[in-house]
Amino acid sequence: MTTRIPVGIAVNGVTGRMGYRQHLVRSLLAIRDQGGLPRPDGTVIWPEPVLVGRNAAKLADIAARHGIDRYTTDLAEVLSDDTVQIYFDALTTRQRVPAVTQAIKAGKHVYCEKPIATSVSEALDLARLARDAGVKNGAVADKLYLPGLIKLKRLVDSGFFGRILSVRGDFGYWVFEGDWQPAQRPSWNYRAEDGGGMVLDMFPHWSYLLEGVVAPVESVVAQVRTHVPQRYDEAGEPYRATADDAAYAIFELAGGIVATMNSSWVTRVFRDELVEFHVDGTEGSAVAGLRRCRAQHRSVTPKPVWNPDIPQPIDFRSQWTEVPDNAEFDNGFMAQWADFLRHVVDDAPWHHDFLAAARGVQLAEAGYESARTGRRVALTELAL
Repeated sequence: MTTRIPVGIAVNGVTGRMGYRQHLVRSLLAIRDQGGLPRPDGTVIWPEPVLVGRNAAKLADIAARHGIDRYTTDLAEVLSDDTVQIYFDALTTRQRVPAVTQAIKAGKHVYCEKPIATSVSEALDLARLARDAGVKNGAVADKLYLPGLIKLKRLVDSGFFGRILSVRGDFGYWVFEGDWQPAQRPSWNYRAEDGGGMVLDMFPHWSYLLEGVVAPVESVVAQVRTHVPQRYDEAGEPYRATADDAAYAIFELAGGIVATMNSSWVTRVFRDELVEFHVDGTEGSAVAGLRRCRAQHRSVTPKPVWNPDIPQPIDFRSQWTEVPDNAEFDNGFMAQWADFLRHVVDDAPWHHDFLAAARGVQLAEAGYESARTGRRVALTELAL
């Protein structure tokens, strides 16, 4: 029988959508279903989740459904357990800093959803606390692990684009208000006082994604809006939406690259995927989503002529080439969990620590500042 290296993981917020579906079921339990994470010596890293939350009945139901032995409503209790090495946080944003701080002080390695905080100062405080405690730390950067973005990064690394000129991103879909159809997102996402908001939620994604695939962000100009001022909560009660539900931004990247990004929960989709990035370069262009990536090289670029008096004779979409998978792709959350577990157990390389996550919070903070002042906001280099 293969020897298992058990790793106890306190999974806090497991009764929520992301904590349950993506992190427990599709990541930690999926790793176990595959036999654990193999190590060079023939042993395997074996996640041992301990479910943490406020509702004992919901925790018991999840534990029974998946054959998990341990669950608790007492975070202090699980953090005092020496068999638990990692604390994972999928709580609402406002609850994250106190819980992660408590875990770091208990000597646990920490991994959490983004954003890690609602301000740069809080994010840097967490990063310094983790550094001083000597615990390994990281935040979710799942989109770097998605097939479409992996293939786009392959094109960038190969020099396919030549000199990259611009990036155009489009993200979002219609989130129902909750009156005549249930909303697809929790109501706290639309209350600023609870840590909600498009900018705080998505700009950290755009920060690591642009930095990891194209180039780091150096400045931002943004406009934010709350287009739908009233929504309905999980009980069907109306509430005032105080957080932004859309953001329109121009990011300046290193090397003079310009990126525009529309992010909206109040748009109806007319594209192939819920998020797409169009990259133009001197030698070629590509369009990447979550799963697909299509490219067009300079040598096969058509030569359209502007003539609004006739139907367009060129079928532009048919002239793009599908970038092949050339590999099997796991769930993005699971792939990053695998990297973090190997980082904890074997000190394997790790690319998205709390300092990197703080840059995402910095971009969100700068986006809000730009929207408030109407000015371009430059990003300064963060350091611990």
